[in-house]
Amino acid sequence: MDTLRADCSNCFGLCCVALPFAASADFATDKAAGTPCANLRTDFRCGIHDRLRDGGYQGCTVYDCFGAGQQVSQITYGGTDWRTAPDTAAEMFAVFPVVRQLHELLRYLDEALALPAAAGLRPALRALRASVGELTGLAPAALLELDVAARRAEVNTLLLRTSDVVRAEVRRKKKDRRGADLMGARLRGADLRGVSLRGACLIAADLTGADLRLADLIGADLRDARLAGADLTGAFFLTQPQLDAARGDGATLIPDGLIRPAHWS
Repeated sequence: MDTLRADCSNCFGLCCVALPFAASADFATDKAAGTPCANLRTDFRCGIHDRLRDGGYQGCTVYDCFGAGQQVSQITYGGTDWRTAPDTAAEMFAVFPVVRQLHELLRYLDEALALPAAAGLRPALRALRASVGELTGLAPAALLELDVAARRAEVNTLLLRTSDVVRAEVRRKKKDRRGADLMGARLRGADLRGVSLRGACLIAADLTGADLRLADLIGADLRDARLAGADLTGAFFLTQPQLDAARGDGATLIPDGLIRPAHWS
């Protein structure tokens, strides 16, 4: 089993309870943190999972816990759910986002390890991967005391080095667009090969037919970005939720390991 892939059948619906959301284009109603979503069934499954977009819960379709849900449910709390043991509920809901962040870091480290161009960094990547992996097995109290920001900074330093090495394969001067505000930008057919778009805001940007090969897309906000006919071959640090939030088509080329979103059709 892929421990970094969400397995809702082994989770206690943690994302449906622990996290808050506000009525918006992404959610039909307000919900406070620690309050079960009205759509959560007694078996911890979503009652409208097959029609979330039509039901006004588009935000749920672009969320990924990276396997933290089943880790917390089955490992951290040994399979005892928050309904059976309500005294653990508040702690469990606080632990979940901590483990989710650790699993996200593991997901990026695993991808970095698989990048051929980063072979020289693999010893450092493996060591850091092992260190972060050990943290996911800590007891609840220890997890809540973790300085996750420090861990993220440590991982980010190595991921930046990885990005530089991978993008160097594109032998031309590349514009650094890290953190750039490109909301609604007209980038149709743009040559973005090997460009760093880390943390860039690309909400509703027109990337139709753009060349994003070997681009670093970690943390880029692709909500409603138009990716019809775009080439993301070899683009890295791109997650499934980012892709799910965008608007592509049958001609969009996506990186190996990701799934073409059903709503693109």
